[in-house]
Amino acid sequence: MTRLTRPDLDALPDYVPGRTVAGAVKLASNEVPYGPLPGVVEASAEALRTSHRYPDMGVTALRDRIGAWLGVDAARVVTGCGSVALAEILVKATCLPGDEVIYSWRSFEAYPIIAAGVGATSVRIPNTAAHGHDLTAIAEAITDRTRLIFVCNPNNPTGTYLRKAELDRFLAGVPSDVLVVLDEAYKEFVTDADVPDGVEVYGDRANVVVLRTMSKAWGLAGLRMGYLVAPPEVAAALRKVVTPFSTNLVAQAAALAALDAEDEVRRRCALVVDERDRVTAELRKLDLEVPDSQANFVWLPLGERTSAFAAACEEGGVIVRAFHPEGVRVTIGTPAENDLFLAAAAAFRS
Repeated sequence: MTRLTRPDLDALPDYVPGRTVAGAVKLASNEVPYGPLPGVVEASAEALRTSHRYPDMGVTALRDRIGAWLGVDAARVVTGCGSVALAEILVKATCLPGDEVIYSWRSFEAYPIIAAGVGATSVRIPNTAAHGHDLTAIAEAITDRTRLIFVCNPNNPTGTYLRKAELDRFLAGVPSDVLVVLDEAYKEFVTDADVPDGVEVYGDRANVVVLRTMSKAWGLAGLRMGYLVAPPEVAAALRKVVTPFSTNLVAQAAALAALDAEDEVRRRCALVVDERDRVTAELRKLDLEVPDSQANFVWLPLGERTSAFAAACEEGGVIVRAFHPEGVRVTIGTPAENDLFLAAAAAFRS
């Protein structure tokens, strides 16, 4: 039988989303549980009135708004169908078959998939014993074939984070022809003042891109909206290869409305942070290891107990995200949802 697809894709794992189970609390996908932001539903509905027309392919209004909000030229802003689509475009724009993409492992599970999609070689650097990025090992892994490095900060799924001094040293040693992507999908939940804002601190670097999403804190997971800030020449190249009209009409309108609700975003993030701290403390009382997190989830490095813990949570009415045999990631939900999870964790430990 004639083969019609690339054989190397057979070894590539499928992207596995968080499961939804009827009647169970879903704490598996890092969503914020408080519903759409004020104005988003209305703006989305209004946009649907003209959905028989193509959206603005240049995403002009939204790029102008994000640029003004962040204090950067709108020409440096690129939008896409979630930050994962933009990560894919970044690899597509930088790598040819055989070029290398470096990232920590475990980190965002889409990285190996999007690298393989263009025939690039993944170079996975094991996390440290503290479940974070090993920047020294990443730097040592750079070769003349390295084109791009993903640095997820805070890291998904471990919640661990890098401070400014660590990133300063690392970035100072990266060759100028290697693009570093600071994936800041969970920036809004960061409370440690030493964790840098990538746009503010590294936005002037010619080989740094800052990648963000509006799926988490901004509540647009179902509408798929991400953006990045890049050097002008990098942004221009990305716009050449981005899928035409991939930032859809409703997503553009919803994102503009969401940006009008920044105060509400901050309020909701504060609720999540308070619950994150409470859940962490309660899990530690159960003698479970929980690294400090700066995201809207916590990580339990359970090793071979991972699947059993996830099954116990499901039995208790809670769906968590298992990465067997490494650990479990648990999204922070409402206080009631978190209490249900904590009860399941306590039952597992009893």
